Amino acid sequence: MIKGIARGCEYAGCALIGGETAEMPGMYPEGEYDLAGFCVGVVEKTKILDGRSIRPGDAILGLASSGPHSNGYSLIRKILAHQRPPDTGKLLEPTRIYVKPILKLLRKVPVKGLAHITGGGLTGNVPRILPKKTRAVIHRASWPRPEVFEWLQRAGNVAENEMHRVFNCGIGMVVVVAAAAAKRAASALRAAGETVHEIGSIEKFSGGEPECVVV
Repeated sequence: MIKGIARGCEYAGCALIGGETAEMPGMYPEGEYDLAGFCVGVVEKTKILDGRSIRPGDAILGLASSGPHSNGYSLIRKILAHQRPPDTGKLLEPTRIYVKPILKLLRKVPVKGLAHITGGGLTGNVPRILPKKTRAVIHRASWPRPEVFEWLQRAGNVAENEMHRVFNCGIGMVVVVAAAAAKRAASALRAAGETVHEIGSIEKFSGGEPECVVV
């Protein structure tokens, strides 16, 4: 476990600087444990990406995920109670860490917004970075959905909109850039080892809070 945490820190360029083991007899049954952690970062105020520069017409790039990452496992466990997957390893593939490729991108291309696709999927996470009177329109056919998600949908009889609310469906990170910078951004990310798809664009939206729709 500690080797895995250390490897994750290497991927993210982070330092593991502390920790403790608490003994709590009676709290956990024998053989069970609880693991929690957090990270702290710092950025110059002038370089904070808060999404305020996002405008209609901007391009949305999606970086491929390695699998479900760390989200949707309550539903996955329910599905596994009734169906055996063709390849269990795909469900347990470690979460892809995008820190270093994204930092390289920030040095080369003006990035307007970043959304890590965690709990809430595409439709829950992308709106968090959008300014009012905008929405993200993502095209489902613009990237190949990995078979592990196709299996989960079939085995669990999961509706399409629920898939995009619960799982990343193959997109682990979303990057918003000006349309004119999309090709340059995609090229920089591919050079850093990422699989990149242009998955949609930003549109005007007259509704209430910003939204993300998958069409």
